[in-house]
Amino acid sequence: MTKTQLKVKSIRCGTVIDHIKANRGLNILSMLNLPDSQTSIMMAINVESSLMGKKDIIKIEGRELSQEEVDKLVLLAPQATVNIIRDYVIAKKSKLHLSDEVHEVVHCTNPSCITNSNEPITDKFYVESKEPVILKCFYCERSMNYDDIESQF
Repeated sequence: MTKTQLKVKSIRCGTVIDHIKANRGLNILSMLNLPDSQTSIMMAINVESSLMGKKDIIKIEGRELSQEEVDKLVLLAPQATVNIIRDYVIAKKSKLHLSDEVHEVVHCTNPSCITNSNEPITDKFYVESKEPVILKCFYCERSMNYDDIESQF
């Protein structure tokens, strides 16, 4: 195999999620409710990366991610790149960006938090850390780490 050969074949149309922290690709597939009976998926786990050492890559044939899925993805893989592929060409390349606040994507893990009552209040978090991702509830100030976030998907 020469240096220019791909280990995983190209997709005609769909989404490629690259630069996923090693061993987190399966969590992302779970969050996306994949695999399913209609979607072809190719995944590479722990592949060499000059930038990251090791990384995971997910290729999803025939499906582009919704904004809601991207909002969740940025919490699980804030350093990832999302490529939209059309006719074997990258039509759009986006580096994910975790903003300073997260609204209505995850729920507070504190059972006593006002957001877990019957009050009409939406979940809101401050981002305490982007790597690793740590969120702090706006209302009760409970911190949530990757495991807390991932368990909600």
